[in-house]
Amino acid sequence: MNTDFSFWHLVLSAGPVVKLVMILLVLLSVISWIVIYSKSRQLSRATREATAFENEFWSGADANQMYQHLRGSDHILSGMEHVFERGFSEFARLIKQTHDSETVVDGSYRAMKIALSRETDTVEQHISFLATVGSTAPYIGLFGTVWGIMNSFTALADVQQATLAMVAPGIAEALIATAIGLFAAIPAVIAYNRLSNKADRLLNRYDNFMEEFAAVLQRQVLRRSNQAAR
Repeated sequence: MNTDFSFWHLVLSAGPVVKLVMILLVLLSVISWIVIYSKSRQLSRATREATAFENEFWSGADANQMYQHLRGSDHILSGMEHVFERGFSEFARLIKQTHDSETVVDGSYRAMKIALSRETDTVEQHISFLATVGSTAPYIGLFGTVWGIMNSFTALADVQQATLAMVAPGIAEALIATAIGLFAAIPAVIAYNRLSNKADRLLNRYDNFMEEFAAVLQRQVLRRSNQAAR
């Protein structure tokens, strides 16, 4: 008698626990691809916006005009624009209240650090989910495989003479769970490494800009102090 070893037949004929494992793995795989697509678009857009903002800022544009433009814009500020806006806003507020250059620079720097921390949370959001899927999906699939093989051998307890033909279908059904687990894990691991690297490089650009902008503000404060002392 010929046994149907097609993929769908093995999936449909698997036991309830193995089926539940397969459904869970497929669900994790679908969510992973949604995260991969959305985070890839988000990081690509943030990188383009950071490049455009840096080009405008370092082209010699007036910082005060850029700040007023950002404050008057309708869109929600994010990324490097957010860091710049918070830093310059605090700088403009403190420069009117004190002549202590250290207080002004430190206050502006702390405001930018808070903004950078929020941007870090946004950039890194959901990326860790891919690492979780990549590390756990193979084990979930292995659990389904072990359970299926256990049931296959348990079913042979009442059989007088066991043959390979009796065991093979059950083992094949169980191994499908491991295959689906690897199918979910491999793309998640690859995407996690790629997106983590891209996020780290983007956040490093934000951090470098913050340090450079803090230096610019410090020079402005020292220039105002020198002018006031004359």
